[in-house]
Amino acid sequence: MSDILKVISPVDGSVYVERPLADDAAIDRTLAKAAKAQKAWKQASVDERAAICSRFVDEFVSEADGITEEIAWQMGRPRQQAYGEVRGFEERARHMIAIAPAALSDVAVEPRENFNRFIRREPWGVVLVVAAWNYPYLIAVNAVVPAIMSGNAVVLKHSGQTPLCAERFAHAFKAAGLPDGLFQVLHMSHGATEKTIQDPRVGYVAFTGSVPGGYAIQQAAAKRFIGVGLELGGKDPAFVRADADVDFAVENLVDGSFFNSGQSCCGIERIYVHGDVYDRFVDGFADMARQYKLGNPLDETTNMGPMVRASAADFVRGQIADAVKAGATGLVDAGTFDANAAGTPYMAPQVLVGVDHSMQVMTEESFGPVVGIMKVSGDDEAVALMNDSDFGLTASVWTEDEEAALEIGDQIETGTWFMNRADYLDPALAWTGVKHSGRGCTLSQVGYEHMTRPKSFHLRTKI
Repeated sequence: MSDILKVISPVDGSVYVERPLADDAAIDRTLAKAAKAQKAWKQASVDERAAICSRFVDEFVSEADGITEEIAWQMGRPRQQAYGEVRGFEERARHMIAIAPAALSDVAVEPRENFNRFIRREPWGVVLVVAAWNYPYLIAVNAVVPAIMSGNAVVLKHSGQTPLCAERFAHAFKAAGLPDGLFQVLHMSHGATEKTIQDPRVGYVAFTGSVPGGYAIQQAAAKRFIGVGLELGGKDPAFVRADADVDFAVENLVDGSFFNSGQSCCGIERIYVHGDVYDRFVDGFADMARQYKLGNPLDETTNMGPMVRASAADFVRGQIADAVKAGATGLVDAGTFDANAAGTPYMAPQVLVGVDHSMQVMTEESFGPVVGIMKVSGDDEAVALMNDSDFGLTASVWTEDEEAALEIGDQIETGTWFMNRADYLDPALAWTGVKHSGRGCTLSQVGYEHMTRPKSFHLRTKI
C-alpha cells in the first residue's frame, strides 16, 4: 500500500488534499509508457507539437479562477496576485512555442564541396521535471513546454506542497490532445525521486528548489552521464545610485522584496543605497512596507498572505531577532498587523537598517518578507557587497545612467543583471544562475539547447 501525501494548507492548517505516493511499480509503468510514447513524438513536426502546446495553453488559461483558488489554499499566495502567475505562464509558454522552429532547426555549417554537414538538435527522451511550490506554474512551465516542444516526453514531479498544480498540467495537456504517455505526473517521496533519476530511461533532469535539494539531485545523478539543470536559491541584491529616481525605486523594490511574502528565488533580499539618497529611500521604503494587508489569501483585499508553513516563518523571525540582537533596527511594527502571530505562517513584513554582512539576514537566504538596507559610498563599495555572496541569480541597479549600469553589470557575478527592474523573468532571455544559485538554463533560445543534445550529420554526397 502506498504512503499518503497530505498537503497542509497555510491558510488555516487544515489538510487540503491527499494523494497516494507512487510505488516502484507505478514509477516503472510511468517511465515505460513515457519512453514508448516519446519514440513516436520525436517524429512529429515542430508545427504539430506547437499546435498541441498552443491548445494546452488555451485550456490552462481558461481555468484561471480554479487555478488561483488552489494556489491560495496550497501555498498561501493571495488570489489577487495569483492571476499574475496565470498571465506569466501564458507569456512564457507562448514565447517558447513561438521561437521553437528557429531554436530547434538544424544548425548549418560552412559549405564544403561534395559534403552535406549540419548539426541537429535531438531530444533527450524522457525529461524528469522536479518543480518547487513557490511559483508552482511559472517554475514548471519553464521546463515542461520546451521539453515537449523539443520532442521529449515529460514526467512532472511537483512539490509535495502543490500536487494539484501538476494535475492541472496533465488535465490541460489531455484536453489539448497530447498523445497518451507524453506528459505524466508522479507524486513521489524524496527517496523515490532519487531512484527515478537513476533509472536509465530518464535522459535529463530539470530541478528547481533549495541548495540542499540541488546537492541531493546532483548526487542521485552522479553515477549516470545525464544532464541536470539546477535552479536553486538566491540572495539577490539591489543598488540604488545617487542619480536614481528614488520614488520609482522605492515602489518597485518594495514589491520586489515582499511579493509572494518574499518567497521568490529572485526576490530582493538586500539593498545598498548611496548615502546621498539613503534617508529618503529608507523613509519611503519603510512607509510603503507598512501599508501591506496581511491576512487570508482568499480575501480579495489581502496583498500579503501567509508563508508556506510556520517553520519557514519562524526561520525568518529568527534571522530578524539575531540581527536586532547584533545591532540592527526594525522599522516596521509587526504588532500593527492583525494576522501576524508567532508560531504561525502569518508574518508581517520587516525592514532592517543598521545591518552588515556579519549578520545572516544579509548573507543567508531568507526566503521571506524581510529585507536589509545598507548605506554605501559609491559604485565600488556596492559592487563588492553585491558580490559578497554564495549566490548569484539576479542583481539590479537603479540609475538613470545606462552606461554606468553596463559598466557595473560587467562586474557583477549573477546570471541576470537588471537596470530599473527586479524580480522578473523575460522569456526571451536566458534564465540561469551562478555559484549556489545553480547551473544550466531555461527560457530563451539558449534554453532549448539544454532540452536537447547536439547530433552531427556528416554526409559525403559524391565519391
